[in-house]
Amino acid sequence: MNRRAFITGLGAVLAASIAAEAQQTQSPRIGYVWSGKRGSDPVETGGLLQGLRELGYTEGRDIVIEYRYAEDQLDRLPGLIAELTTLKVAVLVSVGTPVTAAAKREAGETPVVSVSSDPVGLGVVRSLARPGGTLTGLSTGPEADFCGKWVELVKELVPKASRVGIIWNPVNQSSSPVVKKIEVLAPPLGLRLTPQPVQESADIEAAFATLVRDRVAALIIVTDPFLAAHRAQILRLAAANHIATVAGVRYFVEPGGLMYYGPNFFDLFRRAAYFVDKIFKGAKPADLPVEQPTKFELVINMKTAKALGLTIPPSLLLRADQVIE
Repeated sequence: MNRRAFITGLGAVLAASIAAEAQQTQSPRIGYVWSGKRGSDPVETGGLLQGLRELGYTEGRDIVIEYRYAEDQLDRLPGLIAELTTLKVAVLVSVGTPVTAAAKREAGETPVVSVSSDPVGLGVVRSLARPGGTLTGLSTGPEADFCGKWVELVKELVPKASRVGIIWNPVNQSSSPVVKKIEVLAPPLGLRLTPQPVQESADIEAAFATLVRDRVAALIIVTDPFLAAHRAQILRLAAANHIATVAGVRYFVEPGGLMYYGPNFFDLFRRAAYFVDKIFKGAKPADLPVEQPTKFELVINMKTAKALGLTIPPSLLLRADQVIE
């Protein structure tokens, strides 16, 4: 082997390696925190990555994303956020109300792009127009503002219904106002409620025992990361007991829930990439107004309806954005 050629080739390889390492080092880092289990957030990560690609960022080439999951243990959130700030991420994406509340306390001067239900009510921004501080992003809108639609859908779907269940996580600060609003809206429609707070998997089993005892016609699932992570268990029990489900996130309808009405979460996280890009380019979160959802969806799972023996009114099918056959 030609010694000079070998040395030249080796030098080229080393130079390329150093250049690649330098490029990776220079790539801005995004911290991403989800309170649920790894892999339980395909809509959020999918929307974020799609939005970043549209803005010219490819993960692993132009940006590095540090993913952290609390695995449904909210007490882990401060440590995960501290870990990401130690890594000096350029921006932190906080997914959901519990993560956003923790990020406000723990992220220090690290800019935060939040997607949560009600950042003003949560106290993490001063106002939507002028968030102030180091946090901005998107609000899904307080579910208390549109949860009345869930009650109307139940009544339209099961006109003879007399009792409806609610499953919710009391640890989530945004859930209690939703339950209170439904408690006001249900009685005028002739509906009595069976609210079931749950915080652990065993609570879900106990909740369904009560729902079955009370012979609920349908179950409203209040949006929460813990409940989203346990959707397989919830949907299995609902199907076994012939209980129709109405949820505020699409997670529940595609694997077997009956109906979903709420913001388009993929679109929200796609839009979150816009805030990340602005912060990369020097904008301050305090100067970026918090946005609210512009797209709401009604999705109906016809396969589930048939399994439950329900006939979906034609008027409801016409209003649906998607019907899953």
